[in-house]
Amino acid sequence: MDAIILGDSVAGPGVIRMKTLFQADAADEVISRIDKLDSSTQRLWGKMDAAQMLAHCSAAFDLASGRLICPRALIGRIFGPFVRPIYSNEKPFPRSSPTDKKLVVADKRDFTREREQLKARIRQFQEGGEAHCTEHPHPFFGALTPHEWATGMYKHLDHHLRQFGA
Repeated sequence: MDAIILGDSVAGPGVIRMKTLFQADAADEVISRIDKLDSSTQRLWGKMDAAQMLAHCSAAFDLASGRLICPRALIGRIFGPFVRPIYSNEKPFPRSSPTDKKLVVADKRDFTREREQLKARIRQFQEGGEAHCTEHPHPFFGALTPHEWATGMYKHLDHHLRQFGA
């Protein structure tokens, strides 16, 4: 019977191992998907255009690395501990999930600049590893381990790339 190692635990056959952005192959995968986008790529849901989505994802990396610190939301303080597993489990984020106001991008952005900035942020995060994750709590989910940040960041990118069909 084969087993898949999930952090410090062992799971049996058929268990999905969630990707994290500490893995070079996961970072390569999302960068390849980003490269499939262009400024005219249309969203399948939501409000952002492609350039705004890329800027939003870069801002999320600023949050994960501690360059941006958002205060804990009251609703997150109340419900965050109960829904925290959503951030790093194997299930994709639902469409049109709420966004922290500090991560909303509504102004016009330069697609090429935003794409290159996001790819650089992904590489910095992946290469920096656990030591470069913030110790500040997520504004909604609360305190996260570096592994949870890396898994959640992969899920966040996957969510928005699926939003644009990539």
